[in-house]
Amino acid sequence: MTLDGIGESCGVIGVWAPDLPIGHLIYSGLIALQHRGQESAGIAVADGTDIALHRGMGLVQQVFGAADLATMRGQAGIGHVRYSTSGESTIDNAQPCPGVTASGEPFALAHNGNITRVGSPCGGGDRADTFVLVRELGRYRGRVEAAMLRALPQVEGAYSLAVVDGGTLYAVRDPHGFRPLCLGRLSGRGWVVASESAALDVIGASFVRDVAPGELVAMDHNGMRSTTFALASSAACSFEHVYFSRPDSLAGSRRMQSIRRDFGVALAEECPAEADVVIPVPDSARHAALGYAQASGIPYDEGLARNNYVGRTFIQPDQAARSIAVRLKLNPVPEVVRGRSVVVVDDSMVRATTATQVVTMLRAAGAVRVHLRIASPPVRWPCFYGVDMKTGTELIAEGDTSVAQIAAAVGADSVGYLSVEAMRDAIGDTSSCTACFTGHYPVSLGIPAIGRRSDHSVLAGN
Repeated sequence: MTLDGIGESCGVIGVWAPDLPIGHLIYSGLIALQHRGQESAGIAVADGTDIALHRGMGLVQQVFGAADLATMRGQAGIGHVRYSTSGESTIDNAQPCPGVTASGEPFALAHNGNITRVGSPCGGGDRADTFVLVRELGRYRGRVEAAMLRALPQVEGAYSLAVVDGGTLYAVRDPHGFRPLCLGRLSGRGWVVASESAALDVIGASFVRDVAPGELVAMDHNGMRSTTFALASSAACSFEHVYFSRPDSLAGSRRMQSIRRDFGVALAEECPAEADVVIPVPDSARHAALGYAQASGIPYDEGLARNNYVGRTFIQPDQAARSIAVRLKLNPVPEVVRGRSVVVVDDSMVRATTATQVVTMLRAAGAVRVHLRIASPPVRWPCFYGVDMKTGTELIAEGDTSVAQIAAAVGADSVGYLSVEAMRDAIGDTSSCTACFTGHYPVSLGIPAIGRRSDHSVLAGN
C-alpha cells in the first residue's frame, strides 16, 4: 500500500535578508530543526543572479564548516534537513533541489511532506516525488512565482515548501496544511519562514503567523505579498503535536509542551493505574508524563537516563538502526524503579521498537510491574502525508490487533492509549488529520480499503 516517490518529513527554513549573513542564519535555523531530520542537510543561497548550493550526508554541523558558510553570501536562501519516509538515504536525495524554468531562470526548492501526484489524474498525472515537482516547475516560462501558481493546483499530497530564485524567497503550504510552516520577521529588513517557530527564536526573528493552507507568500525588495492558489480545507497533522515538533514551538497561540501536558492529564483520566511512580520515555514524552503525574497524584521521577548524543530513534532510516539506537539512547535508573510498580509514559507507539526494549530494561532493573501509557491513540493505519509509517504491517496496532495483544507483545502488565477525542480536545482543532489513528484520509489515495476496528476500547491488561 505504499505510494511511490520520495517522502520528506523534515525541516525547512528560508531567509530573505540582504543585509545579513544569510548562510549563518540558515545554518543556525537548521540546527534548531535538527530533530526533524538527521540523514542529510543542505543550504542554497541566491545572490541576485546565481544560486550556490551545498548539500551533504549527516548532521548540520557535520555537513557545514566555517569555510562553507563564508562563501554563502546573498540576499535570500533556503535550508533543509531530511529524514526519508520513502526513497533511499543517499546524497542524490538530499535537498534543496536545484531547478531551472523553461526561460532559464534558476531556482532551488526545499520540501517537507509527501507529494502523491503531480498533474491531472485524468491527464497523465504522475505518482510523484520532490524532483518530479521541480521538473514540473521547469516546464513553464517566466518567473518561478508564475510557474508555481500554474503548477501547484495540479499537485496532490502534503507539501510545505521554501523556494528561492535569484532574489525572492517563497513559502508555500498545501491546501490541507498537512505539514507546518510559519512566518517570522527579522528586526530591520528581513523575513524568515520555517517548519517550527523555535527556528525563528534561534535567529532572532519574531513570530508573525502561520502560512495559511493553500497560500503562496513571496518576500523580496518590494516587501511581502500573499496569493491564494487553492481553496483551503485544513487538516494539519496531529502527529506534529504528538511527537515531531519541539516542545518550545508554537501551535497557533500555544506551546507544544502545554498541549502535551494536557495529553497526559487526559490520559490519566482515561487510563488510570495503581502505581508508585510515573516516569517518561525521554525526551518527547516528558511533558505528557508530568501531566499524567499531576492528574493521577502519583509521584513523578526520571527512571530512564537518555544519552543526548544519539538521535531520535523513530527517524532512523531502517529497523536495525532503530533497535541499536534505542539501546544506545536509554538506560534505566534502578534506584527509581526497583521494587516498584511503574507507569511509563511515551508519546506514541508505532512499531513498538522502543516500548519493547524499555519494558525489558525496566524489569531487568527491578520494576515489579510496568504499566505502559501512550499519550496518543493507537497507530493503526499508514501515513501518506510525510510520516514514516508506510505500511500497515509494520505497525504494532495494525488492523484488529487488540490492546491486550499489544501489551503481551511488548511485555507490559497493561497498556493504555489516549482516545482520539481527548487528543483533539487538547490540540483544540477538530479538523486535524488523524488518518494514522482513524483510517479517515483527508485526500482520496486510490488504495484498497483498509479494515476498520469496531472495538474502541483503549485499556487492557495481560
